[in-house]
Amino acid sequence: MSVFNREIVSLSTKVLENCRNHKWLLATAESCTGGLIGGALTEIAGSSDVFDRGFITYTNKAKHKVIGVEIDILRAHGAVSEEVARAMAAGALKTAAVQIAVAVTGIAGPGGGSDEKPVGRVHLAATNIDGKTVHRKMDYGDIGRSEVRMATVMTALEMLDEISS
Repeated sequence: MSVFNREIVSLSTKVLENCRNHKWLLATAESCTGGLIGGALTEIAGSSDVFDRGFITYTNKAKHKVIGVEIDILRAHGAVSEEVARAMAAGALKTAAVQIAVAVTGIAGPGGGSDEKPVGRVHLAATNIDGKTVHRKMDYGDIGRSEVRMATVMTALEMLDEISS
């Protein structure tokens, strides 16, 4: 029995197979999900031939020091922004020397939101070595911390599928 639902397991399996077909290694850079995307991918037996590593960069300091997100980008846009999500994905791709990466940064709640950036707002970015990058701004709403985090995992896997198919 998996700790993840059937949809997440199925999509994780598909993403791993897509990457295998390209002979790509994959990395994650996660903030609000705290490693759940990497957990979903490594839930699949044999994933070590594709999943290289996951960076859990919860603080701005970690985003900067571990995967090279520029302090100026963090200050100008805030951690929960398209610019930071894109920089996290690019930083993970470069730091891990992999061919595909996904990054997420958001407000899972409860609390911590504002009128400008409400609870449930998540920015995701996925990029690959061919230069294709996709971004999504999701507003899941104040549906509960676990629900926001699991919805983010599903969206991240959909994006990885999109750029690895």
